[in-house]
Amino acid sequence: MTDVTLSLSPSLSPVRAGSGSTEGQSWLTSLADWTVSLMEVIGPVGAGVAIALENLFPPLPSEVVLPMAGLTASRGSFTLFEALLWTTLGSVVGAFALYGLGRWLGAGRLRAFAAKMPLLHPEDVDRTVAWFERHGGKAVFFGRMIPIFRSLISIPAGVAKMPLWRFGLLTGAGSLIWNTIFVLAGYLLGENWHIVEEYASILQYIVIAAVGIGLAWFLYSRVRSLLAARKDA
Repeated sequence: MTDVTLSLSPSLSPVRAGSGSTEGQSWLTSLADWTVSLMEVIGPVGAGVAIALENLFPPLPSEVVLPMAGLTASRGSFTLFEALLWTTLGSVVGAFALYGLGRWLGAGRLRAFAAKMPLLHPEDVDRTVAWFERHGGKAVFFGRMIPIFRSLISIPAGVAKMPLWRFGLLTGAGSLIWNTIFVLAGYLLGENWHIVEEYASILQYIVIAAVGIGLAWFLYSRVRSLLAARKDA
């Protein structure tokens, strides 16, 4: 993830590098600027809106949005408690939207989709749902603290029809821990908030690498099984 450096004036208005033009700036810097502007306009609710959007669009990094909420709170626009409250509420709202998508898709639609895909089988969906029914609680709670999965974990929870109260409780608890780490980092580090984003990037790269390795192994195993079946036929 690209390093981001942002300096704020006492009024919380973003001060861009160079002549003030946005040319040449990273999209993460623009995202940080937009997040601060949103929170300046509508207060802590803006932090909740921003983190809800982060849940719906995983490429938006919470490692940028959350420290901005802490930084804005440190400047006195709202309290640290309000930053934590609204970012957690935003996380839960965004997660429930994806949960609803999972409920709408359902195991039946996913099984039909898997049946049409060359390397997937309907039984893969059944095994996934069965696994989630056994371990879904831990998956949702800890998944809220893993980049990328923190958003996507809500979809299989909906497919498996996890009870709403349980999903909401686990999502809220996991989100509160994750949000607190990054909001506090922004609150305590101030304009050096980007330091925590750099370390969070390492975790994100590890997750992406693990997903890539897992996907490669799945494709290798499935192709190998398919070739063996054709050979025996």
